[in-house]
This record gives sequence, structure tokens and C-alpha cells, in this order.
Amino acid sequence: MAESLDEKVRAICIGARKASRKIGPKPRAAKDAALEGIARALEAGEQRVIAANEADLEAARAKGMTGAMLDRLMLDERRIAALVESVRSIAALPDPVGEVVTRTVRPSGIAVTRVRVPLGVVAMIYEARPGVTIEASALTLKAGNAVVLRGGSEAVRSNTALAEIVSAGLEGAGLPREVVQVVPFTDRDAVRALVQQSELVDLAIPRGGEALIRFVTENARVPVVQHYKGVCHLYLDSGTDPATAARIAVNAKMQRPGVCNALECLLVDARDAERLLPPVASALVAAGCELRGDERTRALVPEATAAKPDDYGREFLDTILAVRVVDGIDAAIEHVTEYGSGHTEAILTPDAGHAERWRREVDAACVVVNASTRFHDGGELGLGAEIGIATSRLHWRGPMGLESLTTMKWIIEGEGQIRR
Repeated sequence: MAESLDEKVRAICIGARKASRKIGPKPRAAKDAALEGIARALEAGEQRVIAANEADLEAARAKGMTGAMLDRLMLDERRIAALVESVRSIAALPDPVGEVVTRTVRPSGIAVTRVRVPLGVVAMIYEARPGVTIEASALTLKAGNAVVLRGGSEAVRSNTALAEIVSAGLEGAGLPREVVQVVPFTDRDAVRALVQQSELVDLAIPRGGEALIRFVTENARVPVVQHYKGVCHLYLDSGTDPATAARIAVNAKMQRPGVCNALECLLVDARDAERLLPPVASALVAAGCELRGDERTRALVPEATAAKPDDYGREFLDTILAVRVVDGIDAAIEHVTEYGSGHTEAILTPDAGHAERWRREVDAACVVVNASTRFHDGGELGLGAEIGIATSRLHWRGPMGLESLTTMKWIIEGEGQIRR
């Protein structure tokens, strides 16, 4: 009798569980050797990966995929070079496994130590973004975990080519191939089967569209860290320099419109909107951005079209920006509270008191003062790379690097003590 899809996925997870027990105790040198092997294999296989990615892009264009989504899918020489650099930067980071978090001696005389240990087996479910295949593999490997990757059908050729490169790096360092595995089934039922392996998978991380994350959350029997949509705001406070505001707004929105830390809504203080909004809007329109604004915005920016109610709180992932004029910082914080997704919220202000209020009162995985939302990224924050940006609260929030892929172990050492 042929194996069912559930049985095939379970067999992959069993292999990952066995591999996790082998990789977990490995010293840093063994893991770093595998990472260097992956980096070299990626350099050597660059053209093969680009060819596979071109085939994915061609199929995506035929299905009508938009420009911003194609950008998420695309791998070129520059992005592959960045992936190589990311793998090597992860190798250069300290090994989190075995790190002593706390050490105390209790009145009983026992020594109590809390150390970091690997999670075990991580299931990574993602769409587009084939670079995740490399970054997730490198991060989970360095943290001593096995990972089961399930990418989307739109990147199946790219992910397959990248997985072969990872396998070559693992085998070259004497580590089992099962440390990193790719689920070869692209239908949604394979996701369901993967996130229900409660005896074998320790954590599921969905990274993609709202429908995917909802499906994983509703069907999972394992813990889930959600990487939900990025409805990121930028508030221009009264007194902000217009040239700085224009430069940051264009960077935040237009550098890569299809990523989760891209700007989706611009808020402007009504007291200074007449001075601030026209030059900022002009810079955005000149960069190719479509503006959708409320009545007060449109009175100052004729190019803006009328915003629909659901344009606020929407993740466009495209060259479209919602704009709203608000009555000061109180209204800006109220808007962010109502429409934000808890991802990244930024303020530009010369007022130290308003900056402190933004830091203290805005609830998000990352709050930014006087800089672009695009800095909310694992590489930019010194993590080497990220497995994604978590918007849930347990067990992690924000960019998930090495530390987020570990848990804790308590170690008690005594000299014959008994509890009294």
C-alpha cells in the first residue's frame, strides 16, 4: 500500500528528530564548518540557483504575479552574495548553545545554573522568499536544531536548488542531511500534516500571507510563533525637517515595497501638514508611489486619490501608501493602536517628550524614532540574519535570530545536599 501524505511528512519529521539529537551536542567548530561549506557551495552554485529562480519567475509572471511579489521571489547575483555574507556572519556570531544565562548559589549550598539549549525540531512554513531556505537553515543549524522547510509552490525550483546546496554543506562537514529537509509537497494539506506532528516538531514558524498564517494557527498541534502582516506606520510630528521626512518616507516605502517592514501608512500632524505633506508626497509620487488619502490629505496633495475605509490597516505590499492627517501625537498613537499589526511603528520628531511617549506608549515588536522602518531587520540589528519577524508575544517578539531558536535548561549541582 502506498504511503499517505501524512505518513510521508511524518517520516521526514522522524528523520529531523533523529538528526536534532545528533546536531544538538555538536561543538561550535562543527556547526561553523558546515556553515562555511554552505557559503562556498552557494557561491559555486550561483548560476544554477539563478537559473532555477528564473524558471520560478517565468511561471509566476504567467500567473499574473505583481511586481512587488516578484521582487520577493527574485534571486540575483547581488541577493545571492548577500545570502553568502549572511551565512558567514551567522558563523561569526557566538554559539548560543551552552551560554550561561544565570548562575547562583542557594542557601542550601546547591549551585543553580540556567543555560541555553536547542529547541529541537523547527518547522518553517513560508511563501515566495526563497532566501528563507538559506537563512532559516543557517540559523537553526547554528542554534543546534534540525529544521523542516516547507516553501510555497511559487518558489519550488529555487527552494529545491538551495536545499541541495545546504545538503552539500552539511555532508561536507560530516553532519547528517536530515538536519535540514525540504517537504517536497506543495499542496496545503502538507502544511496541515507538518504542523500536527506534536511528538516530533517543537515549534512551527509561518511566514507569509494572512491566509497561510491563519491556516497554520488554526490547524497546528505544536506551538506557533506568528509572523503576521506588517502594517507599518510613520508619523511626521510638527517641526520635522521636510527633506529628512521625504528621504525617510521614500526609503521606508519604495526601497522594497513587498517586504513586511515597508511603510504602509503615513500620518502627518495637522498643525504642520501644510509645510510637511506636499514635499513628502511629491517625493513619493516621483518615486512611483500611489497615494490614497483622507479629505485633509487630498486638500494638500491633489495627486492623492480618496482612501477607502479599509485602506487604513491594510498591508498593500505594493507601491501604494495610505496617508492621513491627524490631530497631534495623541491621534497618531490612537490610529496606530487601532490599525497597526504590532510590527513596526516609527515617528519623526524633534520633540524629545514626544519621542519618549512613542517609545513608551506604542505597542509593537519594534518602535523607531527618527529613522526608517526598514531597519527592523535581523541583519541590520546585529543578528546576522532572521528567520522572520514575530508579531506574537510568546515565546518571542521581533526578529528571530539565534537566541530565539533556543530554550533553557536548569542545572543543579550539589555536594550531597537533601531538601529540608
